[in-house]
Amino acid sequence: MTRIDKDLFLELGQFYKIMGDETRLRILNLLEKSELKVGEIAEQLEMTHSAISHQLQVLRFHEFVKAKRKGKEIYYSLKDEHVMIIVKYGMEHILERKKI
Repeated sequence: MTRIDKDLFLELGQFYKIMGDETRLRILNLLEKSELKVGEIAEQLEMTHSAISHQLQVLRFHEFVKAKRKGKEIYYSLKDEHVMIIVKYGMEHILERKKI
């Protein structure tokens, strides 16, 4: 295995660590439908602004979501559709297993 392969697998492992958090997955699911402010996400997930802000910071750092300022408000949205494709495939896999 080359160094490049090892680096790619390391990055892939980090990617799945980010995806491995239930709260982050729930945030991504909401952002698939529309861009939202921290308060809107917190309300829908019944969590504190602080908890949501922390998770959004992680998602932004790893480029899962992006932020856009509109006046005094900051709206969050998905960086691209790839993340949700992976989430959907994961859900399909789980649902198929539950049918057994």
